[in-house]
Amino acid sequence: MWDYLYLRRIDFRVIPIILALMCISLAVISSYTMDSSNEFSDESFFTPMVLKQIQFFVLGTFVFIFFAGFDYNKLREWTWILYAIMIVSLAGLFFTDAIARVQRWYRIPFIGINFQPSEYAKLVVLISLSWFLERRRSQAASLSTAFFGGIIVGIPFILILKQPDLGTALVLFPITLVMFYFGDLHSTIVRFMTIIAIVSVAMISLIFLEVVSHEDIRPYATKFLKDYQFDRLNPNTHHQKNAAIAIGIGGLTGIGFRKSEFSGAGFLPAAYTDSVFSAFGEEFGFFGLSLLLALYYALIYFSFQVTAVAKDHFGRLLSAGITVYLAMHIVVNIGMMSGFLPITGVPLILVTYGGSSILSIMTALGILQSIYSRRFMF
Repeated sequence: MWDYLYLRRIDFRVIPIILALMCISLAVISSYTMDSSNEFSDESFFTPMVLKQIQFFVLGTFVFIFFAGFDYNKLREWTWILYAIMIVSLAGLFFTDAIARVQRWYRIPFIGINFQPSEYAKLVVLISLSWFLERRRSQAASLSTAFFGGIIVGIPFILILKQPDLGTALVLFPITLVMFYFGDLHSTIVRFMTIIAIVSVAMISLIFLEVVSHEDIRPYATKFLKDYQFDRLNPNTHHQKNAAIAIGIGGLTGIGFRKSEFSGAGFLPAAYTDSVFSAFGEEFGFFGLSLLLALYYALIYFSFQVTAVAKDHFGRLLSAGITVYLAMHIVVNIGMMSGFLPITGVPLILVTYGGSSILSIMTALGILQSIYSRRFMF
C-alpha cells in the first residue's frame, strides 16, 4: 500500500515550485500581520499567523509524502467510504453554529482550528468520479453514465451551494466537464456543458468589463438567483475596486516588502487570505506577479504531464481532474482580483492562509506524484 521506494521516482521538478510558493505565502502573511511599531527582524517576521502557516506547511509536507508513496489504486477501495463521509460532513454543517454568518466550517475545540469540509469535498468528488467513469468505460457514451455521474457531483454541489459557498461549488463544474471529456462521455453532453461554461463566463466577463450593465440585467437574473448572489456580480464593490487598486499601486517593481500603505492599512479586505494576489502585487509589482504566474504555469504543466504518462484509465482520469482542480483555483482567484470574476472566496493554492486549503492541495499533489511514480508499472 505504501512504499518509500516510490518516493525516488516522483517528479522532483515540482518540489522547488512548491517551496517557492510556500515562501511567497509566508512573506505576504508576515507583511500583513506584523506589528507596525516593530522594526524588521527575524522575530518580527515570524508573526503568530506565520508560525501557524508554517505548521500547516509542515503537516502538509507529511501529507504529500504519505500520498506520494501511497498506491493511488487503493483509493478505489475507499471511494464510497470517502464519499459517504464527505456527504455527512457537508450535511452536518447545517446543524452547527454559523461562523462569519456562513456555515462552512467546523470549529474544533481545544486546538482553535476551523475545519472546512468543502475543500476536501472537491478532491473526494473527483476521486469518486474517476472510479465511476472507469467502471463505466464500456458504457461511457450512454445517457445513464452521464446521469449517474451528474448525481455524484450534484449532491455535494447543492450542499456546498447552500452553505453558501458559490466559488467552491462552481469549481466542481469545470472539473466535471474535463473528466467527462477524458471519460469519453457522449460528445453531445460534453459540447452542451462546454457551451454552458462559455456562455456563463462570457456573460460574467461582459458584466465585469461593464459592457453590460449590472443593474439592467437584475430583473432577469434574479428570477433564478437570490439577491445576495446576484449582488456578487457587481463589478463596483469595495472589495473588487480595492483589489484592482492594490495591483495598480504596485506598478512594475512594487513598493517593497512590508512597505504597503494601502493593503497594509486595511483598505484591501482579507489581504493574506482571499486577496493575497493583490496584496503580493502591491509589494512586488508586475515582476513579482509574473514570477508567481510562472511558478503556477510550471506546476500545472508538470501536472498535465502526469495525465499524459498515467498507466491506466483511473490514473488518467484522476490526474486530469486534480490538474483542473488546481488550475481552476488559480484562474478563479486571479480573475477575482483582476476584476474579471466575482469575489467568491476561492483560495490561491499554497499562498492563501488556511489549513484546510493547504492540506487538501498537498493531498492532491501527493496523489499526482503517486500516479507519476507508478507510470511504468504493468
